[in-house]
Amino acid sequence: MVTHVLQATLVGVLHPLLAATGGVAETAKEGLRSVALGVGAGGGAAGAGAGIGMLFGKVIEAISRQPEMRDEITSIQWLGFALTEATFFYGLVGGFIAFFL
Repeated sequence: MVTHVLQATLVGVLHPLLAATGGVAETAKEGLRSVALGVGAGGGAAGAGAGIGMLFGKVIEAISRQPEMRDEITSIQWLGFALTEATFFYGLVGGFIAFFL
């Protein structure tokens, strides 16, 4: 009984709102576009965050084991950082492509 009342209330409230925005299909399409952008950006950020954390952890470990190679390890570290950060932008671009197509 409660579900029928809630359903009737939601339909009564949402139906005029959905009609004003262009219908259910258009609203669902916009919602899925937003989800695609969120997944693209969020997945890219999560992957980049994990990769950068692992990278700097291993750099600290490598420098503590061989301090005489600090300069060489640091130069490789920044290359790895740039490549890892690029994966975030790939995910963001993928999300934007899914959002606008």
